[in-house]
Amino acid sequence: MVARVSTVAFQGIEGVPVDVQVMVAPGKLGIQIVGLPDKAVAESRERVHAALHASGLALPPKRVTINLAPADLPKEGSHFDLPIVLGLMAALGAIPGDALAGYLVIGELNLDGTIAPIAGALPAAICANALGKGLICPADSGAEAAWAGAEIDILAPRSLIALANHFRGTQVLSRPQPAIRAAPANLPDLADIKGQESAKRALEVAAAGGHNLMMVGPPGSGKSMLAARLPSILPPLSPAELLDVSMIHSIAGQLSGGKLSDRRPFRTPHHSATMAALVGGGLRARPGEASLAHHGVLFLDELPEFSPPVLDALRQPLETGTCIIARANHRVSYPSAFQLVAAMNPCRCGMAGEPGHSCARGPRCASDYQARISGPLMDRIDIRIDVPAVSATDLIRPRPAECSADVARRVARARERQRERFRELGMEETGTNARCSTAVIETLAAPDAAGLQLLRDAAEKFRFSARGYHRVLKVARTLADLDGSEQLGRIHLAEAISYRIAGERLSVAV
Repeated sequence: MVARVSTVAFQGIEGVPVDVQVMVAPGKLGIQIVGLPDKAVAESRERVHAALHASGLALPPKRVTINLAPADLPKEGSHFDLPIVLGLMAALGAIPGDALAGYLVIGELNLDGTIAPIAGALPAAICANALGKGLICPADSGAEAAWAGAEIDILAPRSLIALANHFRGTQVLSRPQPAIRAAPANLPDLADIKGQESAKRALEVAAAGGHNLMMVGPPGSGKSMLAARLPSILPPLSPAELLDVSMIHSIAGQLSGGKLSDRRPFRTPHHSATMAALVGGGLRARPGEASLAHHGVLFLDELPEFSPPVLDALRQPLETGTCIIARANHRVSYPSAFQLVAAMNPCRCGMAGEPGHSCARGPRCASDYQARISGPLMDRIDIRIDVPAVSATDLIRPRPAECSADVARRVARARERQRERFRELGMEETGTNARCSTAVIETLAAPDAAGLQLLRDAAEKFRFSARGYHRVLKVARTLADLDGSEQLGRIHLAEAISYRIAGERLSVAV
């Protein structure tokens, strides 16, 4: 007799159904697993044997063959332990075989028979829901899986014995409830920053439209402080965005306790990060920082210190919102619609352009440092601002600063205008002006006669690329949304152009 249990293999954030077939037949004693298992799956035979022994069951002196179908699909991860052991228990008659027919099963076994949490519970639950099945998962992953829908039947046992008792009717497993992580109450506030009013304005514009932002200034001018306060003015994730982000974090195993958060991701990789760490990859093609920042912010501090090939790998995700990882045996796609925020010094010594400072290396100090950032990457950055050193007056007698809550309300109103506009056009997935297509933005951001003349003159003088031209329109549309204006004016285009053109510190890089 062959016992069958349904489980799932992951390709990106999508679940692919896998049929676990278990047959106990006469032959040499042992467990054989076939169907392209990786090392973690192959080692499950030892965990299965120990867990069965701890649960009071013994393997018969027969040959056990376990097939993971389809046989040509690579099987990776420890979540195959539970479906394998349940198939074996059904084959031995320890649990009714037909009871498992309506469930998709995932889970890792401990040697004492308890079930350990695994990565990917949420995508697995969504896959089970699409197949019209329930889900059996570890207890610690139940709160995460419950977000897949209220109609899906979820069993989240802590041990094999608890699950066997449930199927025998001697114990009832209650359905886990979706859990959400409380928002942090002590987010850094914009009111902490003294001076830098123009930089705060640029941060507000970037937050309102989801625009990429570059800050250039000497050490200690407040670039990292400004970036750290961006999450405090961003709106929370919508329900659809929450599921998208959580599926990626679930695959990466970064959902603590199975609790989801409606805060937008804010990822800050060190400049020693490799290409695989930033855009994804590795042996099992895991999501990188760009995908973990989906619908959030990717902050790259000390931008020129990153390896140039690593930075250039971000060009495609910035344009398409997707990281595609191609390998010889498979191809994986991860969503990566992130907002890039970067900070850098103007030169290696950090003080180029500061009054009273002269670099011993001369202009090459700045030119060589800035040349580490390629022109195509710079072309994808909408807002470029200079962050000069804070004056002693601002430090000793600072003016009253606006708090993050006030700025966040203006950002939320501007984003709501954008969502309403795109909803009317049937483009709900666009969300922000930064993600708008070029054809649509030319209609939504059509300037008046004076603004059109200003834009034409600026494009000719500063030699904007076609991408640069459209990104100026997108930033201007965001500025108009912040002002509550439907018509794009000359003042909006003038400010957008001032953010686009290279300042003195970026003259060489561009």
